[in-house]
Amino acid sequence: MKLDEIKKLQQKKYRAQLGYCLVEGEHLVLELQRAAVQRPALLGAELYLTDSYQHWDSPFPHHLISERQMASISDTKTPQGIVALVPIEALQPAASSGEPAIYLHQIQDPGNLGTILRTLAWFGGYRCLLSPGSVDPYNPKVIRASMGAIFHVPLETEVPIDALSGRYHQPGYLDMQGDPISRPGFANCDCYIFGNEARGVPHESLSALNARAFTIPGSGLIESLNLGTAVSLSVYERQRGKA
Repeated sequence: MKLDEIKKLQQKKYRAQLGYCLVEGEHLVLELQRAAVQRPALLGAELYLTDSYQHWDSPFPHHLISERQMASISDTKTPQGIVALVPIEALQPAASSGEPAIYLHQIQDPGNLGTILRTLAWFGGYRCLLSPGSVDPYNPKVIRASMGAIFHVPLETEVPIDALSGRYHQPGYLDMQGDPISRPGFANCDCYIFGNEARGVPHESLSALNARAFTIPGSGLIESLNLGTAVSLSVYERQRGKA
């Protein structure tokens, strides 16, 4: 791919059009290489390096470029000198049988999505589904916030909430009036639905899915938990309930 095209990948419309995203920095590239051992489709990535990284040990093809060229494709003010070009399709493997899902409805905060991906990668075995209108998971801010977890969690984007009915039999969601997540039924859900940071999930959609309401018991001093925290607590409780 030409450098002029790579530079365009900072914008969502070109990521969608060209089918690639950028991964920048030593730590993220190392995490990408680790993930490629288990997910061979990631071996379709390519590296762009400046002189300081010309001896980088990697299974990916290398392209040596100048520091000026690196600055033109970088998303950061002080580029490290190493960028990977990653095929988005490699981050979207087909669903596995019995794989539980976390469905995120129109979430907007890149930091929240990054935190959620880190949680799912930590526990393993989860798929992340994003509704239309959600933050782009291939946004550089999300990739950085995920600390490379995005390479370990199967992703799907543009999934309408009504499409869940044909895929999952026991969806669950969080609501102040629901049963405690410590109840046995919580761990038996196969899809957990979480809503927009401000608006939540439309009740009519949850009713149509026959989703069961649960709650994370608290003191009642504040109205809600941070979305990333709510997902983390829910996944931990599910894992504990399955142990």
